[in-house]
Order: sequence, then structure tokens, then C-alpha cells
Amino acid sequence: MLSTQKNEILIVDDIPTNIKLLHDVLQTENYKVSIAKSGKSAFKKLNKIVPDLILLDIMMPEMNGFDVCEILKQNTRTEHIPIIFMTALTDEVNKVKGLSSGAVDYITKPIHTEEVLARIKVHLALRKTQQKLQNEIAERKQTANELSQTLDELKRTQTQLVHNEKMSSLGRLVAGIAHEINNPVNFIHGNLQHAECYVEDLLGLVSLYQKHILNPPKEILDKMESIDLAYLEKDLVKILTSMSIGTSRICEIVSYLRIFSRLDEAQIKPTNIHEGIDSTLNVLDNRLQRNNDYPNIRVVKDYRPIPAIECYPGQLNQVFMHLLSNAIEAINERDTHRSLSAANADPGMVMISTAVRDDRFMMRVMDNGTGIPENVRSHIFDPFFTTKDVGQGTGMGLAICYKIIAETHRGKIWCEPNPDEPGTQFFLEIPLSLN
Repeated sequence: MLSTQKNEILIVDDIPTNIKLLHDVLQTENYKVSIAKSGKSAFKKLNKIVPDLILLDIMMPEMNGFDVCEILKQNTRTEHIPIIFMTALTDEVNKVKGLSSGAVDYITKPIHTEEVLARIKVHLALRKTQQKLQNEIAERKQTANELSQTLDELKRTQTQLVHNEKMSSLGRLVAGIAHEINNPVNFIHGNLQHAECYVEDLLGLVSLYQKHILNPPKEILDKMESIDLAYLEKDLVKILTSMSIGTSRICEIVSYLRIFSRLDEAQIKPTNIHEGIDSTLNVLDNRLQRNNDYPNIRVVKDYRPIPAIECYPGQLNQVFMHLLSNAIEAINERDTHRSLSAANADPGMVMISTAVRDDRFMMRVMDNGTGIPENVRSHIFDPFFTTKDVGQGTGMGLAICYKIIAETHRGKIWCEPNPDEPGTQFFLEIPLSLN
């Protein structure tokens, strides 16, 4: 057979006849009874038991029932226990005072057992109902928390899926463009060296003809004059030199694109972080060079000596891209609200600092742009949070940075305002090794 747990009732009274009467009646009704003959004795009892209900006398020596009740209601262990006062005081003032101190009811002395049992049953039933409601509320809170966690996980998964697809497409595009450009540019760049040699030989031959043939035919003289041979000799060399410089720059950009995309480097490997930052800066070079007479954005690099860091280099390059792009956008936004003279007097600047401290790589990206308000700064790493207008961005950039740094690289990333001027500072740190 299943046993039914008895409700326990604590009687707090200093009069033996009242205690005996209540004890006998309650035991007859199958209640478990505990007894305390003073307020202090009740506190000692309550250190060992948590009864379902307390019958509390008001008029007791040393400490009255009002004081005992107030202390019990301030204790998280006993605040939920229903307390019924037992009193011979029948005036309304004491009744109100008793209920105000935290009691749920009162019994008037001399004690009538039927009244006591009726009030006890009512309040035990109410407490049972309250406990049931509290359990249901707790279960619903738990369900709500689980749903919230599931929703957060779905958001993170959605962010990662979109990011993976976006970066995969971007990586393939960058790698494909770099590959397609690389072959013809290398061909042109390599042949320019031969072309320079051939031109020098031809110009040398023309010089010999001029030296040894003092009176060339009129047709040759006319042609020399029409093409301005003297100017052509000088300018042709300059053109070839400029073409060589241009193709060298394209080859350099292709190299930076390959470093930035790093499609073949999906695994952890020792990496030169400074090389990754520089490649990102070169990819963003056209955004640093501004027009409309606004000064170019200056990049100040404070690189301290750091060892090769074991990391996912392609993912870190994505972090550098997001942080630097945000800095450039903040500076451009600032200058759209300033006059040209003000922009020239205080040009845009991005400062990149790196260092190693306590076996961790540290990096700071600081700009003197518009800055980020405090109410926005607390949300910038949330997925899909953005202050941009519709169509100008997904708001995933910094959420992706947080995932790459905090989850993939077991590091930290945070944002602070500039201490001395407008602008923003982003800090990140990761361990030197993930193994």
C-alpha cells in the first residue's frame, strides 16, 4: 500500500493546557505534531524541521508572537509556511497587526477544537494549491528556458550556416578570380622583361643608323619627324617601366587575395598573424584611399614581435576583415557629417596593435570614427543585430567574429569606447596554441 505523508504542525505556546489540548486533537486527526514553548525554542526547532503550518501564540514571555512571525517571514527557509495566530486579544488593531506581520489567520482563545481543525484544513489545502501552482510555474519557466536555449541555438546555427555559405562562396570567388588573373598577368609581367630588352636593342639599332647614315632619304626624315623619334625613345622606356610596376602590383594583389582566402588552410596550423593582417589591409586598400578631396584613412601599425600562432588562419582573416571594415565605415560615417576642412584637420585613422602576454596573443583595432553608443555596444555581438538601414547589411559580422574568437579559438573579444576621443576600440585575445 502507498503511505500518505502526514502534515506536520508546529505549536508555539507557553501554556501547557493549550499545548495538550491541541496536541491531542491534532494527533487524533493524524497530523504530526511538534511543540515549542517560546519564540527562541521555535527558532531552534525550525533549524531542524520545516513544518507545513505553525500555530503561534501572541502573548509569550521574552518574545511575543508578532516579533516571531516577522522574523520567520524574513527567512527564505520559513517565509512560505502559513502561520495562524492564537490569541485572546479580540480588538481589531491586534488582528490587523497580526495579519500585517505575515500571519494568514487567527484563532480566538479559549480554543474551540472544531474551529482549529477547520482553519488548519483550509490553509493546508490552500498551501497545497499554492505549491502545485508554484511547481507548474517552475515547470513552465523551465520549459521557457529550454525553448529560449533552443531558439538561441537555432539562431547560432542559422548564423553559422549563412556565414559558411557566404564565406564559402566568397572564398571560391576570390580564389577563382585570383587564379584567373594570375596566369595572364604572370605571362604579361614575364614577357615585359623580354620586351624591354627588345626595345632597348631596337632603339640601339636606330641610334647606330643615325650615327652612321648622316644623310638618310627624305622619306625616313619625314617619318622621324612625324613620330617625334626623340620623344618616343624617352617615353617608350617610361611606358614599359610603368607597365612593369602595374603588373607587379597586380601580382602582389593576387598573392594577398590567396593569403586572405586560404581555402586550402581549413585546419589548425602555425600562422604568421601579421601577414594575415597585412593581406587584409591590402584587400581593403581601395577603401582606405578616398576621393572627393577627403584625406585618405591612415593606418598606424604597432606590431610587437610574436611567434607563429596555432590557429585557423582563414577564419582569423575574416575577423580582421570585419573589424577593419567596421572601422573604415565608422570613419566614413563621421566625415559625412563634417566639413571638408574639419576632415582635413583631423583625418581618419585606424591603429592596429599586437602583442603577446601570458601565452596569449593580444590585438587592438582602434579608430577615430563615430563611436558606438553604450545601449548599442551591449548588443553588437548578437546575431542579426544591426544599426544599418535595410539592404545595407545582415548584422552578422561581429556575431561571426565572436563565434570565431570565443568558440573556435577559445578566446575573448570585446569593445570599448576610446578613452580620450571619439571612436571605438575592439580588443581580442586568443591562446598561442589550441592543442
